[in-house]
Order: sequence, then C-alpha cells, then structure tokens
Amino acid sequence: MGSKRRADYYDGPAHDYVSYWDGRDYEHAAEEVAIRKLLGDNMFEHAADIGGGYGRLSLLLRRYAERVTLAEPSKRQLDVAADFLAGHPEIERLQTQADDLAFADGSLDLVTMIRVSHHLPTPAVEFAELSRVLVSGGTAIVEVANVAHARNRLRYLLRRRPLPVKPVDIRSPENRHDGEIPFVNHNPHVVIDQLAAVGLRTVRVLSVSNLRSRTLKRVLPHRTLVALESFLQPVLAPLFFGPSIFLLLRKR
Repeated sequence: MGSKRRADYYDGPAHDYVSYWDGRDYEHAAEEVAIRKLLGDNMFEHAADIGGGYGRLSLLLRRYAERVTLAEPSKRQLDVAADFLAGHPEIERLQTQADDLAFADGSLDLVTMIRVSHHLPTPAVEFAELSRVLVSGGTAIVEVANVAHARNRLRYLLRRRPLPVKPVDIRSPENRHDGEIPFVNHNPHVVIDQLAAVGLRTVRVLSVSNLRSRTLKRVLPHRTLVALESFLQPVLAPLFFGPSIFLLLRKR
C-alpha cells in the first residue's frame, strides 16, 4: 500500500523521548499496571509494540510473548532502542509505520499501540492495519488520548457545550502548522466504533493516569500513588475519567 504518513517527527535532536520520561515515573507505572491487568496470565507467540519509541514498554511485553518486535517509524528512536534494549537481544527492532505495517496478514497474536493515537487525527487506516496483521482471535491493546476526561467534561459542561465527536487539536496556536507534530484528543466512544468497524471488538476498558497531578506526585509516595491508580483503573473506566483510556480488543 505504501505509507502516506510522515514518520520522522521524532528523528530530530529536539525530541529526546528518553528525557521526556524523567519525572514521569507515575505515568509509566500506571501504563504498566494497565497492561498487566489487561493481559493477565495470558501468553502469546509474537507481540508487536506499534510506535513503541525506544522500547519503554517492549520490555514488559517480553513477559507475555515468546517473541517481541518493537515496530517504530523513527530511525532515531530505534537507534536509542539499540542501547536501551542492549541487554535484551530477543526483542527485535523494525522500522515501519502504523499505516503500512511490515508484517504479513495474520502474523501476530498480540499488538499494542500506546501513546500513538494522539498523533493520529484520522486513525482509521492504522486501526485497519492492526486488524490486518492480527490472527483471528488475536489480542490488541490500544490507548486513547481521551477528550472526555473528567476535567474536560467539566469545562464543556460549564460552557454548555457537548463533548466533541471529532478529534480535538490540542496544540498551541503557534504550533498549528505543517511540519509540526499533530497532537489530538479523541472521543473514546468514536474510537471504539472505529475499531469495531475493522473487526476489533472491545472486551475491556481501563481508565489510566487518573491521578496525574503535580501536587499529588509531591505529597503522596510513589508506591501509594500507584496502588491507588491500580484500584481506580477499573472503577473509573465506565466514566472514561482519566486522560488516557486503555482498550483491550479481540479480533473477530
């Protein structure tokens, strides 16, 4: 098919994705907690971490799959991954884009796509690719940058406006130009319908990073914060409370 998306956003030296995670231990732990909850005791043959950057979550996937491929469009991120994953030669690295994945039809039984949807204003093609590469009955975890999170819902309520259905560009006005990285939030109900349209049925939802707050990070010990997060993820899921929604999907 051939990719139509630009893939070099994170190739520039200004985007140090490793340093981005400095001070974000809670967010990283919250995402690991969600993945563990969703995958449980299941084991898979071949997992792919789509748009996985330098392999931050690929290490966790290795606990659930005999074979893991970090599938990332940025060459620079893959070069960083070579060092980050140096002690894990069993994790493969592949330069490929989410809208044109270099995997055969039905060749994977687990795919994850975390912190990618916020770069995809129109993710239908990427969702179709996830479905294509999954075996029938295969599992996917897709994270949604959530426009319906609690603070936003209050804002729209105070303005007497309905929650948006279309993706919302959250970039500052000066960054809304060609060549700048897209950043959008999605309506999770719409995303669930889009995934269903390509044969990916939602079987479980978690609300993630529910306690994302500088103040809470300062006053609560990390272990306490993560324990509370773990408790709240399924409790707040029906409300789409957090800024990040994790969907467990099964291919029909």
